[in-house]
Amino acid sequence: MNKSEIIKNITPLIENASMKLNLIPIEISFEKENGRWFLRIFIYKNDGTVSLDDCENLTRALNTHLDELIDVKYYLEVSSPGLDRKLKSSREYVIFKGKKAKLKLKRLIDGVSEKVFNIRIGEYNGTDTLHVERLSDGQQFDIKEEDILSVKLILDIKGESDND
Repeated sequence: MNKSEIIKNITPLIENASMKLNLIPIEISFEKENGRWFLRIFIYKNDGTVSLDDCENLTRALNTHLDELIDVKYYLEVSSPGLDRKLKSSREYVIFKGKKAKLKLKRLIDGVSEKVFNIRIGEYNGTDTLHVERLSDGQQFDIKEEDILSVKLILDIKGESDND
């Protein structure tokens, strides 16, 4: 079985186990590094408080079931994506809607005078457009995914100004 088949086969199991624990798997990878296979699962909770217990509970829930689906020796790593995660898929726009992020554009687009600015992530239309609000002035834009270089979450400290 190749990597993509393994990911395809284990994703439903990971999603179901995560859902039962009120977790959201936002990234699943199966990679070979220095001759060893690693299955990495990054999880998120709606309140943003992924704990060590959450990681351990998901690991326990998956351990024996994954072994039935993966026919090579591997190391399982379950962790939080981190506070300043760079978003890697359009699915994450939906998960992180309402969160603050730093947006980098590939080029200037109509109505936007800068290529890098802080935003609040808005609606994603499901195909190719992300609605954002620029934090410095509240201006709202619809940005095509093809124009986005990166979106990176920024730490939202209580009491922090939206203009920071």
